[in-house]
Amino acid sequence: MAITLRQLEIFLAVAETGHVTAASRRVFLTQSAVSMALAELENLLNGPLFDRHGKRLVLNDRGRLLLPYAREIISKVKSVEALLAEKEGVVAGELHVGASSTIGNYVLPYVISAFNKQYPQAHINMIVANSRQIEQAIEDSNIDLGFIEGLVHSSKVDSIPWLTDKLSIVCAPDHPLAQKAKLDKKDLEQAPWIMREEGSGTAEIFKSQISKYLDRIHIIMELGHTEAIKKAVEAGMGLSCLSTLTIARELEQGWLKELNVAELKITRQLLIILRKDKIRTRLLNKFMDFCELISTYYASGEVSLNSPAELADLLDREVLKERAA
Repeated sequence: MAITLRQLEIFLAVAETGHVTAASRRVFLTQSAVSMALAELENLLNGPLFDRHGKRLVLNDRGRLLLPYAREIISKVKSVEALLAEKEGVVAGELHVGASSTIGNYVLPYVISAFNKQYPQAHINMIVANSRQIEQAIEDSNIDLGFIEGLVHSSKVDSIPWLTDKLSIVCAPDHPLAQKAKLDKKDLEQAPWIMREEGSGTAEIFKSQISKYLDRIHIIMELGHTEAIKKAVEAGMGLSCLSTLTIARELEQGWLKELNVAELKITRQLLIILRKDKIRTRLLNKFMDFCELISTYYASGEVSLNSPAELADLLDREVLKERAA
């Protein structure tokens, strides 16, 4: 007997839930059917895949070895099914997208909203994590498309340049450095800094760039969310380096002050990432094409990423052009 796709789906469900009961609900089978399928799979592979801790099942070394292969196989099958099931001219389906914090919280919601208005049969689900976690999710085939702020480390992942983003050094408006007309290296070295956590694309790029300018940096706190950092800086706890995409409202309202350090200009390339062997469905291609359009118009200053109306108008214009061609 050969291993079946259904057995691999059941294995994944058990691995991800840790319980036969929860797995049975996910795959719409009885508990006994799930247990039987798992036992058959373990028999075919000549040994157990889980350690039994009471009612909980925990992957052992053999199960951990199988896990990425099972995920990749199931992902490829779903991609083929989606590709072959597409109707001519219809953009439909479910796309799983992952984005790092800046992009996921401040850019993609507007992009997805505009796209969905034009293609209501397309469903785009998004998760937000740091850049390394998004890259890992792409490598494991847990998501279809990723948007990150950092660098790509995996040889299995392709990256496509998207938007260029500026990083700004900010402080509270009543911070002593906010009143100085000119800042030097000593000011920045002595100041306390509040940064994103390890694995953040913003933190990775800032640290690599700032090390070329400063001999040291005094980091007093690392936080996992940009909003928390902004509040800490507003409260006068220290300086931070944040994407201009995230601080437009705070600068406009005067809640934060951007520091001008002439010798330190930090920009970064935001990336779209996907597996090199990813099968591109019509929905995936359409969404990537829209993201490419946004990049072109953003670079020319013709569209704001903070305006859903502008993005919707952009998509409407391009669809009309496509239909007229």
